Amino acid sequence: MANQSTDKVENKVDNTLSRMSEDKKEDILSNFDHFKEYLGNKVSLADKLGMNEEQQAKAAQKVGDYLAAHEEPKNREEKLLYELWKAGNEDEQHMLSHMLVKLVHSES
Repeated sequence: MANQSTDKVENKVDNTLSRMSEDKKEDILSNFDHFKEYLGNKVSLADKLGMNEEQQAKAAQKVGDYLAAHEEPKNREEKLLYELWKAGNEDEQHMLSHMLVKLVHSES
């Protein structure tokens, strides 16, 4: 059952990313604070939907995979995240996803 829930989340992440306009992506990625605000809003929504931290981290990992494959870093912070993402294996990327979720939780 938990796998089905994770699969649904991953499909929603894929759908959201594929539908997002280039202008919206540019707005989110142009400034690291905008990126954190966007991520924070999505984590807050996930909290309201009853998703646990593991599910949120898996969704964040999916976003990280997408960003690393399709978007160029727009600032120093994103460049650091990109380099860490590329240097890490899947487990390390998953831990970084947990850390990003915790970061936006701590700021909200």
